[in-house]
Amino acid sequence: MASHLSYGRVNLNILREAARKELREFLDKCAGSKAIVWDEYLTGPFGLIAQYSLLKEHEVEKMFTLKPGRLPVADVKNIIFFVRPRLELMDIIAENVVSEDRQRSPRDLHILFVPRRSLLCEQRLKERGVLASFINIDEYILDLIPYDGDLLSMESESAFRECYLENDQTSLYHTAKGLMTLQALYGTIPQIFGKGESARHVANMMLRMKREFAGSQNQILPVFDTLLLLDRNVDLLTPLATQLTYEGLIDEIYGITNGYVKLPPEKFSQKKQGEGGKDLPTEPKKLQLNSAEELYAEIRDKNFNAVGAVLSKKAKIISAAFEERHNAKTVGEIKQFVSQLPHMQAARSSLANHTSIAELIKDITTSEAFFDNLTVEQEFMTGVDTDKVNSYIEDCIAQKDPLIKILRLVCMQSVCNNGLKQKVLDHYKREILQTYGYEHILTLSNLEKTGLLKPQIGTRNNYPTIRKTLKLWMEDVNEQNPNDISYVYSGFAPLSVRLAQLLARPGWRSIEEVLKMLPGPHFEERQQLPSGLHKKRQQGENRTTLVFFLGGVTYAEIAALRFLSQMEEGGTEYVIATTKLINGTSWIKSLMDKLEAPPF
Repeated sequence: MASHLSYGRVNLNILREAARKELREFLDKCAGSKAIVWDEYLTGPFGLIAQYSLLKEHEVEKMFTLKPGRLPVADVKNIIFFVRPRLELMDIIAENVVSEDRQRSPRDLHILFVPRRSLLCEQRLKERGVLASFINIDEYILDLIPYDGDLLSMESESAFRECYLENDQTSLYHTAKGLMTLQALYGTIPQIFGKGESARHVANMMLRMKREFAGSQNQILPVFDTLLLLDRNVDLLTPLATQLTYEGLIDEIYGITNGYVKLPPEKFSQKKQGEGGKDLPTEPKKLQLNSAEELYAEIRDKNFNAVGAVLSKKAKIISAAFEERHNAKTVGEIKQFVSQLPHMQAARSSLANHTSIAELIKDITTSEAFFDNLTVEQEFMTGVDTDKVNSYIEDCIAQKDPLIKILRLVCMQSVCNNGLKQKVLDHYKREILQTYGYEHILTLSNLEKTGLLKPQIGTRNNYPTIRKTLKLWMEDVNEQNPNDISYVYSGFAPLSVRLAQLLARPGWRSIEEVLKMLPGPHFEERQQLPSGLHKKRQQGENRTTLVFFLGGVTYAEIAALRFLSQMEEGGTEYVIATTKLINGTSWIKSLMDKLEAPPF
């Protein structure tokens, strides 16, 4: 089921198996039949670790979503709550427990906190008078979840908000813990590099945890050579830009959640001849997207403009393969054709799906609105007129375009100008509040606190220097056969990935001045390895670097790192980890707050 996790340089299936083993052990603690009550947010991430079949093997008979009121009727011995440690969820659990009819059906109650137990939550249950009703209160440490053969995510939806807005470093502690788990399975990582305040915190916590476990030396030969910790706020620009890779556009337009996308069903309905007037399906088409699907693995990281050619070439190959059946004369040849049939049919259905998705995306990318938006983004990135009010943004506000679109553009202008002149900033704020409502004043304040939308302090704008030194804008980018990472945004190279590229070769000393202009400290740490575990590198063997994005990463950045892994002369293969897979819309949304009207 998860064979695609073991294709890469690092076998991430080991991590998945370790997580499955812990889950089995917990389920076996609760003897007898079970019903699980899920915190809805956890069902997606859990689906990547264990399917229903694994739960069924361990006597899980029913599954419910956690909601207020009574628990549904289920003839089981155990009720297990799988929840994140959140106080508002404790109130719902307390309500469930109080309404449980003890006399009629005494069921054993258990709580499993994911990823950590919380004293505050237990205190809340105690205040509500239900803590004693639970037989087991445990934690299931699910920090890093394997999403693909080279991709891990913690799916902590509010990590950026917590770190940069609320000054809450819980998610950084979980990151450090997750990295310790990773080192327990894949060996100590000898070199740690980092950039940013949060990166420094995580590295310090990791080194402290290592000292605390000083007695138990890790005897595994290291799989990773280097860990690079990057703060999201070192590069605030990249997530705001519209991603232009195939996978990035699917995420921008439809949103990819836990490896699945929901698409409009019209393009996917199979109409048979003579059924012209049949009703079209109304349920969204749900597709899983990962490298287990051969065609998707090939096209997902390409610039969208290069996808059409690949799909038409594939169509020709598949139809030629089906034509082969006419040439199969002998029994042996027919048998061979039949044995290939399942694979060919899967390839044909995969091609049909991706052709439909590409058509849906093309309808949007060829529209005037998309082109105008992209033009303004690229003007900002190249430093054109970033210091005055932009007429396109004003028009969009006047037309009452979606607020998130406006906020992405205004934040982008602010980041590319190292803050906006007070007069320009006040003008935008006034326009936004008058058009969309004063309840958004909190959101604007949040964007200011996180540095996404801010007044210019001092006159120096460092962005042009950073852009030129790091070659963040490349003219005449080749989208079909790229030779630089800037193809993922059709000209703009993600700053975060450029830092990873320069770290590998020639090293950060060459860009010391620019690093100082970016927020937060940059540092290097070395972890001592037990003797005999130093890796002897073979001639031509690549180094393996784990790049950890603290605060979220976009699919376009992932594509850029995969591109670097495949470069002949690169010499480094990358595995990507993050607190959350994000795009500009989901990222800005996580920082939005609405002022609620008083309830009287």
